[in-house]
Amino acid sequence: MTLTANWSYPNAIRFGAGRINELPDACAAAGMKKPLLVTDKGLAPLPITAQALDIMEAAGLGRGIFSEVDPNPTEVNLDAGLEVYRAGGHDGVIAFGGGSGLDLGKMVAFMAGQTRPVWDFEDVGDWWTRADSDAIAPIIAVPTTAGTGSEVGRASVLTNSETHEKKIIFHPKVLPTVVIADPELTVGMPPMITAGTGMDAFAHCLEAFCSPHFHPMSQGIALEGLRLVKEYLPRAYKDGTDIEARGQMMAAAAMGAVAFQKGLGAIHALSHPIGAMYNTHHGTTNAVVMQPVLQYNRDAIEERIERAAAYLGIEGGFDGFYAFVGELNDSLGIPANLTELGVTDPDKEAIIKGALADPSTGGNPVEMTEDNTRALLDACF
Repeated sequence: MTLTANWSYPNAIRFGAGRINELPDACAAAGMKKPLLVTDKGLAPLPITAQALDIMEAAGLGRGIFSEVDPNPTEVNLDAGLEVYRAGGHDGVIAFGGGSGLDLGKMVAFMAGQTRPVWDFEDVGDWWTRADSDAIAPIIAVPTTAGTGSEVGRASVLTNSETHEKKIIFHPKVLPTVVIADPELTVGMPPMITAGTGMDAFAHCLEAFCSPHFHPMSQGIALEGLRLVKEYLPRAYKDGTDIEARGQMMAAAAMGAVAFQKGLGAIHALSHPIGAMYNTHHGTTNAVVMQPVLQYNRDAIEERIERAAAYLGIEGGFDGFYAFVGELNDSLGIPANLTELGVTDPDKEAIIKGALADPSTGGNPVEMTEDNTRALLDACF
């Protein structure tokens, strides 16, 4: 199978090895003449970033770059990026990288022409209508990991540096105009990041599949996304140069992000405050809390998980699926619990408060209360 295609769902996606070379054409399609490439500190000095900048420069697009982006990006990073964007006279953003680079890049484009604080556009009710839609700059997304799926999303996660709360900022026009999904850009991902981002995609698909809301399209996408991760994440982890595995994981990541419009759940409700407070890797944190959340939701999801297990070729129904998750985590070097992840001397009450305030609770199959969330959190240590 040749993993090269143009998709138009949910946005224009140019998928395939080597397609980073189409960056100038993508910029033209988005109406950009002087884009700013936004990425994170770790990616900035790497050859794939230099390659993208060289392609931009050769096409007369300049080589503007902003890379002061933390692993859990904050409004401080955003303000710095906006300063560079405005000072450079840029007319669009190339969001380049994993979840942090993609999310922050999208926010730079979104906030470039706004006059209100970014927190005024949190994903609450119709707050997105407060934004000046005409002032949102065009966005091209170039993922370099296979996990968050932010390239196909209409929101970004931003951490408040003062309260250490993760907030979801939403607007329909934050959906990138063009996506270049080139699996060759993910070849250099270290095994640890391959594992964590891959399990983020798995968590997106799993929680979307288990969400009680009615959305049959997302249900189907989530189930197939689970299969792709099951088959190809171990291969990508074992051999980072396996382009087929890298490509299938990149597809699974996008599928997870499309599917989770059906809802997320307690995995993300816990992971968001833990990541904001202790700066843990998001996808790895999802993987660590996944088994306790499965057990927590068992009564509500057992029949559904049995159907998923059958599709995935996992014997033993719910128990077989639960065991598979543990075995997959072990094979990928995922820490066994939050303590091993580095969350020592935790402020459990603050984590619980953050979890209960997180929008992801709305998609959990079991209502999250203070008492049962405390028991769930205890099971994660």
